[in-house]
Amino acid sequence: MSNIKQLLEQAQAAHDAANCSLLIPYLQQLISIADSQHPEIVKNQEYLLELALWVLEMGDFQQRWDIAKVLIYLGNIAIPALIDILEDEDAELEVRWYAARTLGEFQHPDAIGALVELLKTNEDEELKAIAATALGQMDTVAITALTELLLDEDTRLLAVRSLFSIRHTEIIPPLLSVVQDAQPAVRAAAIAALSNFHDERVPPVLLNALDDLSATVRRAAVLGLGFRPDLCSELNLVTKLQPRLYDFNLEVCCAAAIALSRLGSDDAARHLFQVLISPHTPINLQLEVIRALIWVETVSSLEYLQQALHESSSETVWQEIVTVLGRVQKPQLTIPAAAVLLEVLRSSHPATKIASIKNAIALSLGQLGNIEAVEPLILLLSDADQQVKLHAIAALKQLAPEIAFQQLQQLANNPTLTPELQQGVAIALAEW
Repeated sequence: MSNIKQLLEQAQAAHDAANCSLLIPYLQQLISIADSQHPEIVKNQEYLLELALWVLEMGDFQQRWDIAKVLIYLGNIAIPALIDILEDEDAELEVRWYAARTLGEFQHPDAIGALVELLKTNEDEELKAIAATALGQMDTVAITALTELLLDEDTRLLAVRSLFSIRHTEIIPPLLSVVQDAQPAVRAAAIAALSNFHDERVPPVLLNALDDLSATVRRAAVLGLGFRPDLCSELNLVTKLQPRLYDFNLEVCCAAAIALSRLGSDDAARHLFQVLISPHTPINLQLEVIRALIWVETVSSLEYLQQALHESSSETVWQEIVTVLGRVQKPQLTIPAAAVLLEVLRSSHPATKIASIKNAIALSLGQLGNIEAVEPLILLLSDADQQVKLHAIAALKQLAPEIAFQQLQQLANNPTLTPELQQGVAIALAEW
């Protein structure tokens, strides 16, 4: 009891000194050492609320962030004061922002009503966005209020975005009611939210949205279907998504590449490869397709990347392919991936004349862990470029440090080495 009394006195002193930094820890201690039903806390709840609200008004951003947790702890007693702040058009915008955010932590009808009213009447977009987020934090208790907001064109988009935050099947019917809305942003947000659910009502909506006039909506539908590999055969998703690789909008094309990679089939890899080697494909899409082919994670996808290495004349494409090959995760694919890189090093491919690409090959070989790469990496130590040498050394250390070190020591005593390789081996041993 005496400890609480002492803290209350210290809190008052900090307030009198206008010291938010000192006051906040005292309030935090008060709510941590005693539960909300402690007689002294109950008796001084209004007083603690008054001090916390003073910090909310006078503090800086971090202090307001910290004091919001105290307000939440104080419980429903804080709601009326926070609503007053929220409705005060003369209050500082950041304070109203915190009031809205804090109200979102209370699953209380009064808090819901105040946030809904703000969405209906306030013109400040940032504040409305915070209110919408706060409503989304309230989970299912806010669904009824948000559904009502869907009826108003001015609040529909914010309501959909709030519903997006509520991962519960109860939001599916209200979202389905706006998938044909006149506003593309509303349709896209509804599609994105519905994509979170494995519900039989959702796939037909996503398939229909693939042909929406809005690129934003098409992109949302493409990405949503990409998360349903379980329906790949049933809905023939590869065939449905493949045309979007040639969409008028580049972002939709890139989204289609990502979606097809998630379906993980050889058929999807074939369509991706055709886009990759087309002379009409923009470089940004080519790079997305290269990454997608790696994510497909099949032997055929690696073969397509190897073929693209030889058919493409783009240094950017070569660089990306040898880089992503080092990211292969499936144990059964790491050896084939390393084989592609080793084949490039041993060939007369023009990529082997470019230092940055040799650097990327070395790093990828180090990541893949194929012991067969030790010798080719040691041979890279004879390269004229210092960075290539250093990348080869780093790859050897990552790949097989003991084996590589032993081979380097043996080579150091080999008089038949070229001067360039002798120098490279000496540098490597010094780096070890």
